[in-house]
Amino acid sequence: MRGGAVLELGVGRGSSPWAPMGARQPLPPELQFPFSACGGCPRVLAEAIRRKVELEWATEDDEYLTKVERNLEKALQEHRPDVVVYNAGTDVLEGDRLGGLSISPQGIVKRDELVFRMVRSLQVPILMVTSGGYQKRTARIIADSILNLYGLGLIGPESASVSAQNSDSPLLPPEVP
Repeated sequence: MRGGAVLELGVGRGSSPWAPMGARQPLPPELQFPFSACGGCPRVLAEAIRRKVELEWATEDDEYLTKVERNLEKALQEHRPDVVVYNAGTDVLEGDRLGGLSISPQGIVKRDELVFRMVRSLQVPILMVTSGGYQKRTARIIADSILNLYGLGLIGPESASVSAQNSDSPLLPPEVP
């Protein structure tokens, strides 16, 4: 096993375990790509960050998605993980006063699709967790993203063969009651 990778695509500051301790001023928004073989995870995650991408306040979809794609591609070339844990933060959503970015609901759905397509194209299992997002509409956006991933066959029973490539049994039964 080469090791796993953590992909943090929320606004990595403040509550992140690798944010500077005692920071009094809000930090600029950033994408964090702590892609590394992290055998003893979770040690101090700050040491594992291999790619940190700062963003301007109010960054919008096009720039954000371009940076996600470019940097995820580079990160996957630098380190081919056995599994990716993807923190699909929604504090990047426009109007989130803590996040400071201006990503549309459609941008979040596209981001998640982009990440899944890139990771799945390498036949690497991916675990998506959600975080951040301090607006009432966040739950609906996350649901829309998951439904999109399911509709595209990137998650769900049809994709179990990719997720369970090194296993004798599928992750999900063929029929869920």
